[in-house]
Amino acid sequence: MKFGLSLPHFRHIASPDAIRRVAQRAEALGYDGIWVSDHIVVPHSAVARFGGVFYEPLTVLGFAAACTSKIRLGTTVIIVPYRNPLVTAKVFATLDVLSGGRVIAGMGVGSTEDEFKALGVPFRERGALSDEYLAAFKVLWTQPNPAFHGQHVRFEEIAFEPKPIQKPHIPLWIGGNSRRAIRRAAAFGDCWHPTRPLVEDVKAGIAYLTQVCGQRGREPKSVSVAVRQPLKFYDGAEASVKRRPLLGSPQKIIEELGQYQEAGVGYAMLDTFYSVPELEQETVDSMLATIERFATEVMPNFP
Repeated sequence: MKFGLSLPHFRHIASPDAIRRVAQRAEALGYDGIWVSDHIVVPHSAVARFGGVFYEPLTVLGFAAACTSKIRLGTTVIIVPYRNPLVTAKVFATLDVLSGGRVIAGMGVGSTEDEFKALGVPFRERGALSDEYLAAFKVLWTQPNPAFHGQHVRFEEIAFEPKPIQKPHIPLWIGGNSRRAIRRAAAFGDCWHPTRPLVEDVKAGIAYLTQVCGQRGREPKSVSVAVRQPLKFYDGAEASVKRRPLLGSPQKIIEELGQYQEAGVGYAMLDTFYSVPELEQETVDSMLATIERFATEVMPNFP
């Protein structure tokens, strides 16, 4: 199993120094990837959850790419309808070239309706928009003379360079826990990327993914599974308290990761400062201590 870390580019610990420190330490400790999330504006109704400060994710990845040399750089996830698809495709392709082919493009449809309103994007059309944009990305990244004629996206007679280094294209991870997200992963994705699922959710999701891939004539194993989960260590008496997965003692975390791996998960993206109330008071130093401990006490069990 591979492991990645969310970069501190939002909430109370966000800063250029925090992003640099975590990115470089993650690479030195042998993590597979560093990951960014996406909000362009944070509605007042969501500030308590995401914080008022939210650095633009694709810019953050460019900064992180320059601070590192080999760790992969991913989005978990970019909200597809927020940006013009040609601009999004161009930024990802450029990042892939400048980073030496290290980018993973995690994509989602979004759920914060007030943010869609502020950006002038129709919330109820986000699924249809996302599907067309994803199809357009692949055309732009792979075809020498890209052309696309959809309901929402149309282009032809254009040059689109540079192409990504990775072939046939940048890996597409499709975020979301719903059946619609799973169908989207089967249609467009290289990976299904649910957030905070229980093991039972993963098993049910993989069963449905297998069914949908069969209907599409696609090999189910061509779509990997990567979960996003919060991580926090507890010791002593606190360690024995039953909490959600990956919150607890090292042994509890190892056992639970083993259950996810047995269910078919090949990657865990770990939140150490965001996602659940238990992480709301974390600092950059406590985050770094957590990722150090995970690398020392947990990762060796998953060579």
